[in-house]
Amino acid sequence: MAYSHRRALLQSLTGAALAALLPLPAQAGYNIFTGEYTVAQAELQARIDTRFPLRLSYAQLFQVDVSHPRLALSAGTARAAITVDLLVRSPLASKALTGVLTISSRLRFDAPTSSIRLVSPQADRIDFAGLAPQDAQQLQAIGQVVAQEALQDLPVHTFKPEELSVGSRVFVPGEITVVDGAIVVKLD
Repeated sequence: MAYSHRRALLQSLTGAALAALLPLPAQAGYNIFTGEYTVAQAELQARIDTRFPLRLSYAQLFQVDVSHPRLALSAGTARAAITVDLLVRSPLASKALTGVLTISSRLRFDAPTSSIRLVSPQADRIDFAGLAPQDAQQLQAIGQVVAQEALQDLPVHTFKPEELSVGSRVFVPGEITVVDGAIVVKLD
């Protein structure tokens, strides 16, 4: 009986050890074998969420409410895509316009703050409910201003000192690669 109990315990421990070796979904952390630090999309999304909702005004002609950011990371792109909801009000219009704006942005490491930031955000697509595409296109300029004001230099991850060192070795973040569901930072 003691033998079968030990055998069952050994099998359970072996199974748990093997499960720990299986690939896991992207999570924040340093991979000592590849020299890379991975930041999961959920962490980036949580940081972006702190910036919204946002209310912007332009020349007393437009008031734009920006809300509900949705981050998308796709392998093979060097940019993060953020889709936001818009509500545009103007004293020149009889009713408010609701729409969706898709913004893409590069990612850059900022050494003085030890953070990864969104830079050069671009309004890629703007759609308004009930508006013809050519009319929505005229509002593209608002989309570009919203992109700049909402996301330019927004930190999406700040490294703690212990995340950039192992033992006495200190690492410097280098190339940032977008993969499905995460960003990967090469540590040199």
